[in-house]
Amino acid sequence: MSATLRLYNTLTREKTAFSPIDADNVRMYVCGPTVYDFAHIGNARPVIVFDVLFRLLGHVYGDNHVTYARNITDVDDKINARALRDFPHLPLNDAIHQVTEKTAAQFHADVAALGCVPPTIEPRATDNISQMIEIIEKLIGNGHAYVAEGEVLFDTKSMTDYGQLSKRPLDEQQAGARIAVDVHKKNPGDFVLWKLSSENEPGWESPWGRGRPGWHIECSAMSGRYLGEVFDIHGGGLDLIFPHHENEIAQSRCAHGTEVMANVWMHNGFVQVEGRKMSKSDGNFITINQLLETEDFGGRKWPGDVLRLAMLMTHYREPIDFSVKRLEEAERLFSKWPAAELDGDVAPAPAVLDALSDDLNTVAAVQALHALAQEANADKSLLPVFAASAALLGVLPKKTEVDEALAHAVDALVAMRLEMLKAKNFAEADKIRNELADKGIQLKDGKDAATGERVTTWEVKR
Repeated sequence: MSATLRLYNTLTREKTAFSPIDADNVRMYVCGPTVYDFAHIGNARPVIVFDVLFRLLGHVYGDNHVTYARNITDVDDKINARALRDFPHLPLNDAIHQVTEKTAAQFHADVAALGCVPPTIEPRATDNISQMIEIIEKLIGNGHAYVAEGEVLFDTKSMTDYGQLSKRPLDEQQAGARIAVDVHKKNPGDFVLWKLSSENEPGWESPWGRGRPGWHIECSAMSGRYLGEVFDIHGGGLDLIFPHHENEIAQSRCAHGTEVMANVWMHNGFVQVEGRKMSKSDGNFITINQLLETEDFGGRKWPGDVLRLAMLMTHYREPIDFSVKRLEEAERLFSKWPAAELDGDVAPAPAVLDALSDDLNTVAAVQALHALAQEANADKSLLPVFAASAALLGVLPKKTEVDEALAHAVDALVAMRLEMLKAKNFAEADKIRNELADKGIQLKDGKDAATGERVTTWEVKR
């Protein structure tokens, strides 16, 4: 490692050197999906961002010395509603199981296509109900929670420094919970820890009756069980700072009597689509699966490695405009990179490592990787270093099934077609395109971002 790893901490609003609690067991928790529907492109961003951090931490401390937990929320009112809508003929518990299993499987397939490696641990909320109940009992016992009309609520005014993460005064806080809070709470900002369930809702027996957990308590229980009362890094999207992460901190600290829940809090920026906030009602909403499997965005399917690279071309803390133009730019860049075999004994390039060590500056890392790709194209001895560097970002080009002779033949025809286009001999140019299409080879025209010249990339479609 050529540079000290420095990370921006939302809690302190500063970028500082990262020092793990235990270098032999670096621990990171990231909020995962609520499995009731296809994951959208905004959900993909934290998965990709923290996948890169997971890879980087593994490089620095050793793969066997990093524990990455990313949960699955499989109990939630949105899941209940989807189960009733999609499986009205099944008992509710069976319907919920159908929704969560199908959606979780789809999520795993989608993020794998984006080049993300599985986390070390992927706990499910429903497997940690007893841990949630235990934390709630502690909070009641030490005066930080109370029972009202059968429900359990966290008393926000019992915590003198509540709101340190979001820096929002307590009197401006709203309940902000996914599960509705009734008027019986003591303070406007109090939030649900445990809510009663009707006969038609999933529930577990507890000291306060049959019910289900609030959203926030789930992550406190799972992170505490698998990473400890205090761990190194907690991540998620910017939208989770308040109320979710703020309330996680409150629950965990007050239950365990600790000064912090996690030492470093990291949050990625929002994702817009074609310059507008994602909204289902406005028709400006795209899922990972749609991008991968349909032609709903830009009239074509997009490879997972291109989607990933497009995300990494913006710094994780900045907002990103996810557009067809951005994907085309990423695809042109990716098409110029060589395929290479990964050699575990070769280290990534210092320039790539230095960029990632500076608060995951993937923008600079991609630029350094592209410069290295150009060098490796000319000097094949650099391919192992390029491969190690690309793998650190999760964008190592894969070798295709196209043999070398076919590749040379296609390249020659593509070059010939470009000459035809320059000569305005469009009929011959179209003839070459059609001949290649008949062989299952698709051409895509564009412009070089640096020179403005026409460039053509190709891929085998069948």
